Amino acid sequence: MRSIIVSVAATLALALTLSSCQSASDHAADVRRGQDGDKMTVGKVQREIRVGMTNAQVVEVLGSPNMVTTDENRRETWVYDKVSTETAYSNSTGGVNTLILGGGLLGGGLLGGGGGAGYQSGAGAVSSSQRTLTVIIKFNEAGQVRDFAYRSSSF
Repeated sequence: MRSIIVSVAATLALALTLSSCQSASDHAADVRRGQDGDKMTVGKVQREIRVGMTNAQVVEVLGSPNMVTTDENRRETWVYDKVSTETAYSNSTGGVNTLILGGGLLGGGLLGGGGGAGYQSGAGAVSSSQRTLTVIIKFNEAGQVRDFAYRSSSF
């Protein structure tokens, strides 16, 4: 009977240990999930910006520009310059402690018994990156997109 209890306790301890700890790569994957949101990206510029759009439509898609200039013909050029630094942290610690108590009667006296085992571990991940995106949109005299360009980098 005692060996069955010890075996069940050991199995439970192992199951808890394996289910409660994540590796550093698992933490990094958790951090990356759900970071996309409503950011300005190259894909968004490619999908949404078209020649012929009005400046009001561009503002709806990309928001207000960082810089507005005009040329000698009074045509506007809008510049969106975005720089982002992303740092993500994830960590966890876990452990299992097992205490086995037993006792019995030995020769008219009380025999106490006990034992314990423990395991503690931790894992974590830190990720840091920088990205830049510059979008240049040129408008004609009527305030419509006549040309646009973009440049992206990541390091």
